[in-house]
Amino acid sequence: MKKYKILLLLSAALFLPLVSLAAETGSALKADVIRAEPYADAKKTGAVARGEKLQIIGKKNAWLNVKTAKVSGWVRLLSVKRGTAGGGNQVKGVLDVASGRAGTGKVVATTGVRGLSEEDLKNAKFNEAEVKKMESYTQTSKQAQQFAKNGGLKAVKFDYLPAEQKGGEK
Repeated sequence: MKKYKILLLLSAALFLPLVSLAAETGSALKADVIRAEPYADAKKTGAVARGEKLQIIGKKNAWLNVKTAKVSGWVRLLSVKRGTAGGGNQVKGVLDVASGRAGTGKVVATTGVRGLSEEDLKNAKFNEAEVKKMESYTQTSKQAQQFAKNGGLKAVKFDYLPAEQKGGEK
């Protein structure tokens, strides 16, 4: 687990200087509840409708602190599309790709929020010994095949799923 934290810290160190600390705009991807605190069981303070414009004030783990025309509070990160249409901000484009928010309009996003707080990321320091230790776990294809053979694992081949046709039909 420690090796993954190091990789996350290194990745974050590359992208954190690009992120602006100013308030950001966004819109709701779906209807959701706004809560008083960034917890699923926190008191409900309001709601947001799909497409409603938001001002993003802050972030904590998988929650965004937002302000609408009527109410402010916390909403799930994956319920919000950051930014506005148009504009040619290249830094924002890079961040969108890195966060899984760029694409064809079909929302595909992943969010890693396990074990690392904003404070952890800010205090991260490069540790060459840990990186070398992590790299020592690398295995060759031949070693992996031998491991599978020793464990009695067998290869299973299966057909790919059919490609999706236009209109959602197969």
